[in-house]
Amino acid sequence: MKINADFNQRAVVHSATMDWVDSPMPGVTRRPLDRVGNEVARATTIVRYQAGSKFSPHVHSGGEEFVVLDGVFQDEHGDFPVGSYIRNPPQSSHTPGSEPGCIIFVKLWQFEPQDRTHVRLNSNFMQAIPHRNHPGVSVLPLYYDEFEQVDIQEWQAGVEIAMPVEQGMEILVLHGEFSESGDRLVKGSWLRLPAGSSLQAAVGNKGARVWMKRNHLKNVDEQVKRVLAV
Repeated sequence: MKINADFNQRAVVHSATMDWVDSPMPGVTRRPLDRVGNEVARATTIVRYQAGSKFSPHVHSGGEEFVVLDGVFQDEHGDFPVGSYIRNPPQSSHTPGSEPGCIIFVKLWQFEPQDRTHVRLNSNFMQAIPHRNHPGVSVLPLYYDEFEQVDIQEWQAGVEIAMPVEQGMEILVLHGEFSESGDRLVKGSWLRLPAGSSLQAAVGNKGARVWMKRNHLKNVDEQVKRVLAV
């Protein structure tokens, strides 16, 4: 299966307008944003757990990264409310579920294979730092290494933001709205920009809060090869 699988192209998906698609587990449904592969896939997805639903215990051979958008995500490592950011590296395992129900934004098979760093953060307890190069932008750093930079950014109303995209960028709108290259992105909208392009965002009158990942597409071909070899 291929969905938005040309990583040299700009992609926009308004997830709130999509139908939910059943997963192999009862009570767990999905909205695919990009995907290469079948059930084992390099994938970016909005996933909904109905109250009381859960997945079987499993190992994340290619790693898993997610943000809790609604409700409370749960596994044997804890309860993770809205605003939580989790990285489960390759070879980690858990039994995910949610007694109250939840919605998460999740990325699979997008880690470097040697990565063993666990991250469990609650952004609600983090203080945003003013961006040194972009007035009106504040940053909550979530994860930085030589392969990628991940943060939550708060954009003030009316700000115009121009950023170079050296090795790819993804943005998920958590709150508010902005416009980019003729598209209006609102809560739940997802934008992927290819390497060598630029972000040209005009923020709406209520501001915006976004999850952003940068410089992570330089090794995308290797990620695809690894998942297709499984």
